[in-house]
Amino acid sequence: MRALTAALGAGRELSVLASAQSAGLARLFAAMPLREERDESEEAARARRLAEWDKGREGGARQLEQRSTTASVPKERANLAGNPTHWRSLVAIARDRYGAAMERDQVLQDSFGRQHTYLRISLTEKCNLRCTYCMPPEGVDLTPKPQLMSTDEVVRVASLFAEGGVSKVRLTGGEPTLRKDLVDIVSRTAALPGIEDVGITTNGIVLGRNLDQLVDAGMTSVNISLDTLQPDRFARLTRRKGLERVLDVARRAAAMKGRPRATGAPGLRQVKLNVVVMRGTNDDELGAFVDLTRDADINVRFIEWMPFDGNAWDHGKMMPYRDMVAAVEAHTGATLRRERDPYGEVAKNFRLPGHRGSVSFVTSMTEHFCHECTRLRVMADGNLKVCLFGHNEVSLRDAMREGATDDDLRYVLSAAVDRKRARHAGMFEIARQSANGRAMVKIGG
Repeated sequence: MRALTAALGAGRELSVLASAQSAGLARLFAAMPLREERDESEEAARARRLAEWDKGREGGARQLEQRSTTASVPKERANLAGNPTHWRSLVAIARDRYGAAMERDQVLQDSFGRQHTYLRISLTEKCNLRCTYCMPPEGVDLTPKPQLMSTDEVVRVASLFAEGGVSKVRLTGGEPTLRKDLVDIVSRTAALPGIEDVGITTNGIVLGRNLDQLVDAGMTSVNISLDTLQPDRFARLTRRKGLERVLDVARRAAAMKGRPRATGAPGLRQVKLNVVVMRGTNDDELGAFVDLTRDADINVRFIEWMPFDGNAWDHGKMMPYRDMVAAVEAHTGATLRRERDPYGEVAKNFRLPGHRGSVSFVTSMTEHFCHECTRLRVMADGNLKVCLFGHNEVSLRDAMREGATDDDLRYVLSAAVDRKRARHAGMFEIARQSANGRAMVKIGG
């Protein structure tokens, strides 16, 4: 049974999926020669490989940390110590610094020299699932609709970021497919000069209704959040049903990958499954997810569980990426092969011998990638958030509705981005502060 058709195309047979796949892999690898014996233990060998993989990135992180702790604060940035959050204050600070003219590459460059090229825009706080790690059981107080960004405001924001050097935009939520104007937003965003990739992150429940239209409009990538392949577990984790619909649309998207649009322009380039791994909850399914990549050209991304307001984060249930690597290699009997990651990539990317697809690990908690962070976020209410785990925000919505010019907004972006810290505070401090932040559904996945 091929992994894609077994798991993505036959949802009703999922109860026997794991055992069938494991048996198939056992037969497959039984004929493979054993790996060369080594003096070191498997655990030591794995630790050595992981250290070699990450050596280059760690060097960059150390340089950034040294710069952040030893460099004095430039005089022109001293005004930021008061942490102003109103857009007019930020305009004044940036105008004082740059005068009447500001170069394009200055708008989205922070004080550590990081140039930001990736924008995530949340379109709505609403969601048709209630995932345990994203939303508290009692739900959240949603921002009233008039206070959310309109279609034109979303596109205006995307345009300003594109002028500043952003080439990749991802539309998130909540659940972005609940916005009736999603196809229009994708189309207009994809048409902006400088934008090369437009993606969405979705739970997939209703994506099937307009998947074709979204690809034709210019969607180049889709990330589907899926934390289990078992129907009962899906219902517990999401507090809803619908696994078969998610698997079906994942199969359809995988089949569409690489197919050009009707205009001849490139179509869907990337199909990813986002899997938040929680020890004792779904860590026993890593192997089943990896099996999907054998026959399908998809990327499965295993994500360390992160603390946010109301999600009952528990360090003991957070599975570190190195433990995930060990579990994947134990399941497959093969050694993961690290790929060269492009600058700014948040995931550590790997391939397995004989697999069409790939496997990645997002290691925000145990091995941060702050020194190469190129991401910025605008939430559904129009607030700009320069760090996922930070608390500083400034309202672009208010600025637009109070008559800010595009030049004003560029100054706002510059001053806000300049406040971005060298790195986040670490998982335990993030967990301690999470009660003072936002639930993930209100930030944007």
